[in-house]
Amino acid sequence: MVKSFKPKFTKKESSESQKPRSEQFEPITKYMATNLITFSPDTDVIEVIQTFLNKNISGAPVLNEKKEVVGLIDDKDCLRLLVDSVYHNDPIANTKVESYMTSVMKVIDISANVVDAAKIFLETKYKRLLVINEEGKLIGQISRADILKAIETIYVPKWISKK
Repeated sequence: MVKSFKPKFTKKESSESQKPRSEQFEPITKYMATNLITFSPDTDVIEVIQTFLNKNISGAPVLNEKKEVVGLIDDKDCLRLLVDSVYHNDPIANTKVESYMTSVMKVIDISANVVDAAKIFLETKYKRLLVINEEGKLIGQISRADILKAIETIYVPKWISKK
């Protein structure tokens, strides 16, 4: 039988630990990208691939004419273009995003913090989360790399100073 671990606190807890948990951690708004590259469903996939390569990104939201999120396209979706062209003899020219984007995406509320985002990344396959406001509008995007930047900014100086 495994015994459960019960920590014993010998020092009086600091005022930092007295704060509500949501206030103890940095907000995602501090690390998220807000100047997003987006595509429309009628964008050519070749244009998406060129943008990914030129901007060194691996995915982007797809917005309709009302600027509502209708999907997400990433590098893996674009790889299907090659496979479809070879195995199904589909022409690459004039292939639109709507044929390759995915509607499966994960969103996170703008009020979330970096720990909330990290937990989602650990529990799912997602590499990026779309950040939405109270009205459900796209405000930005937070990626795994953004959370790594948060760790570096927040915790690395603390760890180094304790040595």
